[in-house]
Amino acid sequence: MKAIRIHEFGGTEVLKLEDASMPVPAADEILVKIFASGVNPVDAAIRQGGNDVLRPFLKLPLILGCDAAGIVEAIGTEVTSFKKGDEVFGCPKFPGNGSYAEYVAAKASQFALKPESLSFNEAAAVPLTALVAWAGLFELGNLQAGQRVLIQGASGGVGTFAVQLAKAKSASVIATASAGNLEFLRQIGADEVIDYKTHQIEDLLHGIDLVFDASPIRDNEHRLKSISVIRDRGTYVSVNVDFPFDEKVAQALAQRHITGEMVAGQNHEHLAEIAALIDEGKVKVFVSKVYPLAEAAQAQQEVATFHVRGKIVLEVQKEK
Repeated sequence: MKAIRIHEFGGTEVLKLEDASMPVPAADEILVKIFASGVNPVDAAIRQGGNDVLRPFLKLPLILGCDAAGIVEAIGTEVTSFKKGDEVFGCPKFPGNGSYAEYVAAKASQFALKPESLSFNEAAAVPLTALVAWAGLFELGNLQAGQRVLIQGASGGVGTFAVQLAKAKSASVIATASAGNLEFLRQIGADEVIDYKTHQIEDLLHGIDLVFDASPIRDNEHRLKSISVIRDRGTYVSVNVDFPFDEKVAQALAQRHITGEMVAGQNHEHLAEIAALIDEGKVKVFVSKVYPLAEAAQAQQEVATFHVRGKIVLEVQKEK
């Protein structure tokens, strides 16, 4: 099979399109013929050698990719949740050999049936970012109907799902982005929008129940401003797990009994509920651009700009 594989860590030049061995599913795994793979900032982080958390799991050579959409080709002897021919999507084998490939074998529990209303390219834009948004809002943030949530970096891959998932659960959503994305955020459900380049949130907001920080900004002063708008005993959640809270942030959280969390993982069980919300029309999927598998380097370079609305996708194989 064809796959994008790395034999060393480094820049996009280490991404090689080459032949790789066909994976064989274990007893609890399914073999998926991949039609599309999402492209995420974490793919570049892995390509570069990862961080202290990821590094022990990275064994070269390595196939990148942690979003997949495709068709079940074979099932392991213990698998009862899928059958051959099922259309599925999920986050296979993160951070192991992943979805920048024509086939992947991974645990059946890491997949769900693909939303019927989506193409494979659209479905591949969903799993990782939607699960991160879900975990941040509901598992760590404990967001409830009627509460006010501030979503920072709201026009990116995680942010667009966070806005829509929060609205689907009847929260009041305030979203930050650059001026060119504000109308887009209104269209997908944000109740209020703020241009972060021209306005300071600490001058406009107070008493926020949850700040979900999906911004790529790695700056603890930025975090302190975010924390200042949260009510006492509220919650601050960041997606930037590679950038720890410093002493000032920890102190600011403790002084007002605000819970500070990092989105460190995702629960694949929520994929089916997310798929249902998509098919009900409550959550839309936004694909910014589709690249062929051979252009994985260009796709990663575009994602690295952090100015992508929605998601970049690799088309691994064309739908027939």
